[in-house]
Amino acid sequence: MIKLGRRPEFLIWEFGPSRWEGQVMSRRSEDRGFLAFGMRCAAEAAEPGLHVVSTPIGNLGDITLRALQILAGVDLILAEDTRFSRRLTDHYGITTPMSPYHEHNAHEARPQALARLAEGQSLALISDAGTPLLSDPGYKLVVEAGALGVHVRPAPGPSALLAALVAAGLPTDRFLFEGFLPAKTEGRRARLNALARVPATLVFYEAPQRLAACLSDLATELGPRSASVARELTKLHETIDRGSLDDLAIRYAGVETIKGEIVIVVGPPEDQPAVDEERLSQELAALLGAHTTKDAVAILAARHGLPRRDVYARALELSRGRTA
Repeated sequence: MIKLGRRPEFLIWEFGPSRWEGQVMSRRSEDRGFLAFGMRCAAEAAEPGLHVVSTPIGNLGDITLRALQILAGVDLILAEDTRFSRRLTDHYGITTPMSPYHEHNAHEARPQALARLAEGQSLALISDAGTPLLSDPGYKLVVEAGALGVHVRPAPGPSALLAALVAAGLPTDRFLFEGFLPAKTEGRRARLNALARVPATLVFYEAPQRLAACLSDLATELGPRSASVARELTKLHETIDRGSLDDLAIRYAGVETIKGEIVIVVGPPEDQPAVDEERLSQELAALLGAHTTKDAVAILAARHGLPRRDVYARALELSRGRTA
C-alpha cells in the first residue's frame, strides 16, 4: 500500500473480485463542491473520521445541506451500490471518489476503510437510501472504527422508518423497530407471537412479494389492530393505506403486483380487562367444537388480545381433559 498524506493527494479504491486496487490522484480544493439552488457551492475538506450520512429515500430534494457538504468534502464515499449512489452525486455535481461497501465485500473492504481512517482521512458511509445501519450494512465498520478511537460523526436526515411512523396516524411516543420479519410463515408467526404484548407501536420493513402473506400473519397473530402500509415514500407513486390489520390483509390479498419499498406500522395492543379463567375455558371449548384447534386459538387470542402460545396451551389442556 502507498501511504499518502491527507492532502493534496488521495487514494481512489476500486473493488475487484479478489482485491482493492489503488491509484494515486490529485484533487484540487475547487473540486470539493456541489450544486445547489442553481449555483456551484464550495465545500471545505471534511473533518477526519467516519461520517454516517443519511441520503434521500426517494425525493432527491430531501438531502440536507450538511450532507452535501460532507459528501463533497470527504476523501472517499463508501456506498452500498456505487452505480445507484452516483445518481445522487451526479445530480448534485459531487465528484468525490466512491467505493462499494456492502455485505458481500465488507470482509475485505472494512480493513481497507479502517486503515484509511487510522491515517486520519475522512470517509462517508451511505446506503442506497435513508439512514445507514437501519437494515443496511455498516454496523461492524462503526463498531471497529470506534474501537480504534476514530470519531464517528452522524449526519442525520431521511429515514423510511420515521417517515412511515409520523404519517401512520398511530401512537409515536413509544415504538419498536423490528426491521424485516422472517421470510417463512412459521418463523414469521413465531416472531409476531413474541411481539404480541409489546406495549408499543410496531414498525416493520417488508418486501413487495411478501406483503400479502405478512399482513395475513399480522392479522392472525395480533388481531384487528389499527395499522398502515406505506409504499414508495416521498416518490411519485407514494401511497399510505390505513385500516385494521384484518382489512389491510383482505385489501392486499388479491393484489398480484406490488412494487416499491414497504413499511408496515402497527398500533400497540389495547389494554384488555382481565378475563375470567372459567369463562375463557368455556369460550375456548365452544370454539373447539366448531373450528380446528388452530383456528379456535387464533380467534380467541385475537378476541381477548392474548398470546397465541398461552391460548394453545390451554386448548391442549382442554383436549387432554376430554380424552382422559
